[in-house]
Amino acid sequence: METAGTAVGAPARPGLRERRKQRTRDALVRAALELIATRGYERTTVDDIVAAVDVSQRTFFRYFAGKEEVAFFVTRLAESRVLEAVRARPPHETPLEALRRAVLDSWDGINEAVERLVPLDLHMRVYRVIESTPALLAAHLRRATELEEELARVVAEREGLDVDADPRPRILVAAFGGVVRVAERRWSAGEDHSTEAMRDLMTTCLDQVGPALAGNWRTGPSPNRANET
Repeated sequence: METAGTAVGAPARPGLRERRKQRTRDALVRAALELIATRGYERTTVDDIVAAVDVSQRTFFRYFAGKEEVAFFVTRLAESRVLEAVRARPPHETPLEALRRAVLDSWDGINEAVERLVPLDLHMRVYRVIESTPALLAAHLRRATELEEELARVVAEREGLDVDADPRPRILVAAFGGVVRVAERRWSAGEDHSTEAMRDLMTTCLDQVGPALAGNWRTGPSPNRANET
């Protein structure tokens, strides 16, 4: 029986208790990222985070296993959106094009999802902290390896391959992940730390995958010189 005022097939709105829990979780994320961006990761404690939100440590640990998990919460959200975007790519696209388009075409949607939690500028500031903090960078690279395995399985599934019998999905995703890391490092080392600069670098690096793997480097212009002309 249809409930009055509720459209058929519309997702049920979370109850009051769930909405309160989500608000508390989101407040903890925002406070943690602001502290990490301002003080640095090592100088931010769980006590600092809970004090900023005026909750107990017990409440914090209901939502997060520790400081590292909350530091990466928004980043993990963005990664999950990329996985969803790869699954949704049209089947006629080549695997590399599907990965490329999944990242670039979903860029604005990912940013909107991030901004529902924290200001985009804050997310990018924390991204720089991750790149410059050995403990966080190690955790980021560890998760990148896990994400590559998930992506390889998605690519294998859409191509009708057995990921454990055919090495191509893992080879492709490893190369793709390397390109993303190059873009991240160049962005972190540069002067423009906007999301637009990150997207432009990502686009440039992804566009160079084919020439870098198959082109003649001695006779062709470098990407940097080509962009300057």
